[in-house]
Amino acid sequence: MAIVYKRPHALTDEVFHYCPGCTHGIIHRLIAETIDELEIEGCTVGIAPVGCAVRAYDFFSCDMVQAAHGRAPAVATGLKRARPENIIFTYQGDGDLAAIGMAETVHAATRGENITVIFVNNAIYGMTGGQMAPTSLPGQVTQTTPYGRDTNSAGYPIRVCELLSTLDGVALAQRVTVDSVRNVRIAKKAIKKAFENQIKGLGFSIVEVVSSCPTNWGMAPNDALKWLQDNMLPYYPLGVYKDISEGGENK
Repeated sequence: MAIVYKRPHALTDEVFHYCPGCTHGIIHRLIAETIDELEIEGCTVGIAPVGCAVRAYDFFSCDMVQAAHGRAPAVATGLKRARPENIIFTYQGDGDLAAIGMAETVHAATRGENITVIFVNNAIYGMTGGQMAPTSLPGQVTQTTPYGRDTNSAGYPIRVCELLSTLDGVALAQRVTVDSVRNVRIAKKAIKKAFENQIKGLGFSIVEVVSSCPTNWGMAPNDALKWLQDNMLPYYPLGVYKDISEGGENK
């Protein structure tokens, strides 16, 4: 019998530690499938974040480096400049990338560092108990905003792709999600393109994946996906915000 679907070689046999319904596992698989298809496992180095994906080094078969909170783009910059022949990617959540790591992200992007960034946006701090994140929606209830995010005191959420798409060093800024089979396929194509851009030396590529957090949202997995569709996607529209291979146009 022909094998039509199997675990990617770039994923280890380690069982994911993520909560039921968490989309990190889907995103991990898409990255691993990309690494397999491009045949780059032996030269790829991933940067694990601080956050729910802190143990990403257990799940990928390629070399992995653990970065301090928010410093993944800085670590990736050092690795890529020291070993330009290697393929370097960071895997970061919204707290890691858009809060403590925003400066590193913006400056790596504007320098056009030839790295790939996978940004998981679930609008909340997952690992540390559900506090408000830079991407938490207006009115969203979290552990630190029990009455909902008040934009008068906490400001507005950061739209990362829109922000980075204005920078000259960015080759690709695309927002995707993995809430359906169709969108998983679109996400896979975007992730693969981000890695291919690095191979071609085009510069900084970021793929933002709008994701759910059933545990900290206090929802069942299916309800969390519905909440994502009804609330997150209107605020974080999916699409390509910059793609220099398509003329560099912003959305």
